[in-house]
Amino acid sequence: MKLIEIQNILEEWSPLENSEYFDNVGLIIGNPNSEVNGALITIDVTEKVIDEAINMGYNLIITFHPLMYKGSNKLNSEEYVDICIEKALKNNLNVYCIHTNLDNNPKGVSYQISRKLKLINPNIFIKQNGVDNIGMGIIGELKEELSEIEFLSYLKTHMDLSNIRHSNFTGKKLKKICVLGGSGSFAIEEALINEIDCYVTADLKYHDFFKSNNKILLVDIGHYESEKYTKDLILNYLNKKIPKFACVIAETRTNPVNYY
Repeated sequence: MKLIEIQNILEEWSPLENSEYFDNVGLIIGNPNSEVNGALITIDVTEKVIDEAINMGYNLIITFHPLMYKGSNKLNSEEYVDICIEKALKNNLNVYCIHTNLDNNPKGVSYQISRKLKLINPNIFIKQNGVDNIGMGIIGELKEELSEIEFLSYLKTHMDLSNIRHSNFTGKKLKKICVLGGSGSFAIEEALINEIDCYVTADLKYHDFFKSNNKILLVDIGHYESEKYTKDLILNYLNKKIPKFACVIAETRTNPVNYY
């Protein structure tokens, strides 16, 4: 199968133009006209992921996070990104990234979280350029109100989490929930405007938690943890579109954050 055929399938689903300006999506390494014999799906590209693809005999890696962002124009053989690029090139591996264009997909990253939490009445949280069906995050509702501690337990169970960081409890029951996969501190004010009961995201800094102002419960579940089910999302889509093409989720753990 030609790589360009897989590219077209992915880009029909999540067009490149729907990505954010800073992002580096699409074919990062490789040739669109190359023959591909299998795809390894991962959140991040690491040297171990590349080794896994080589050992499997697959010559395509589909990653959620790009190897490098726009503006990276120097190669340094000591940097992990450049080690990966060099190894991929030497082994004729193609690397394709589907990132913020999948974040902005109405059935993308955050929608996957909302399904895990069984939220009802889902709507896009932050619309891209005012377009109704493109944007980041999902606002939905729990089927029944939960106390804050009940919701945190519910969240841990349904997202398979071992650690959660959160702001001070407000003492309110939770019903209206917003989820946004990845770094979501930029949208705290928008969550307050939307009168959400709880905002679930990742990468909140110390001072971000003060922004809750006792009006909303802010929850940080971890960057990787908020996006880990994206691999299943990509796999399931490709299995529907090209069921006879070999696609598997990488077994390599790529989360760089560890807990003690």
